[in-house]
Amino acid sequence: MLGAASPMSQGDIPRPPSPEDAPIALLVDLSSGQTLFERESDRRFVPASITKVMTAMVAFEMIESRSLFPEQVMTVRPETFRRWSGVGSTMYLPHDARVRVDELLHGITTVSGNDASVVLAEGAAGSVAQWLAGMNATAAKYGMLDSHFNTPNGWMDEGQTFTTARDLVTLGSAMVRRHPSKYRHFFGAEGLEYNGITQRNHDPITGSVEGADGIKTGFTNQAGYGFLGSAERNGRRLMMVVAASPSGRARNSASRDLIEWGFANFDSIPLFEKGEPIAQARVQDGSAGRVPLAAQAPVRLSIPRDRQARIDLAVRYEGPLRAPIEQGEQVARLLISVDGEQVNSVPLVAQQTIGEANVLRRVFNGLLGWLA
Repeated sequence: MLGAASPMSQGDIPRPPSPEDAPIALLVDLSSGQTLFERESDRRFVPASITKVMTAMVAFEMIESRSLFPEQVMTVRPETFRRWSGVGSTMYLPHDARVRVDELLHGITTVSGNDASVVLAEGAAGSVAQWLAGMNATAAKYGMLDSHFNTPNGWMDEGQTFTTARDLVTLGSAMVRRHPSKYRHFFGAEGLEYNGITQRNHDPITGSVEGADGIKTGFTNQAGYGFLGSAERNGRRLMMVVAASPSGRARNSASRDLIEWGFANFDSIPLFEKGEPIAQARVQDGSAGRVPLAAQAPVRLSIPRDRQARIDLAVRYEGPLRAPIEQGEQVARLLISVDGEQVNSVPLVAQQTIGEANVLRRVFNGLLGWLA
């Protein structure tokens, strides 16, 4: 397997990690929505401390809804200190700590604080049980159909907490897109100093891979070594999962190899800008006979580098569409295929409101249909 040095030395040809080093692996180009590489991506596994990404996500959602505030101060319950002080990875919260939510989140995302995760859960939701309900509701909200959370920090629980590589990329993608400023603020730090103690982040790609900015490692004897990571170059973001690796060295090397392979072997080409008209859909009994369609985000395509590929585009909708139609309403999908294989399906929305046709317009539409 290739070495993990980055940037890569001239002449190196990156390739995906071996099954021995990464039994579970997934690489997705978030800019195009395409899967570039996958191995056992729907296999359930124990995420260990990668669980804390969901704890951070729940906190981000609460901050967004203004039910939680970064400057809010929380205290450490005596029973929480006794249970979690010095247990596994820790932020080293004192027994009498008064700590801000911002500090707790940095302790969770940077040094994987088991203690910080529980203190945040209890302080924000009133109890760990209520926090777990929020974690699982958030998983359901974003379509993480093969995940369940039974702990806020990923501590061993006999397999009651589980996920898949595909679900983790779904989670990471939602976090980056919905909370970009919070993601930049809380993830990707090289280390943390708190309570007179300095600890470094064990993220294997941040500071080592160009454009890398997180996200979270995990390890238990039961789970092996795993990592959910992401990097962005020139506006193109890749997100990856490596899991069930036999050692930290294998996981770290596999993580760097996989994301470098993605950047080195695929080109990202623009197809349509946000809001650019892509097609028109027929409308029945509407104030107009057609409605223009567009995507709500730029549409890009990842294709293997140095290879001629046939690109096919098709617009699908159940039509003709029936009025009324609201501007921004999702009414169709753009299907993108490369060399005959569908690689993405992008939702399309109506670019204008189409009201119901009046009597005169209905007669005119009927005449046009008869002539056609």
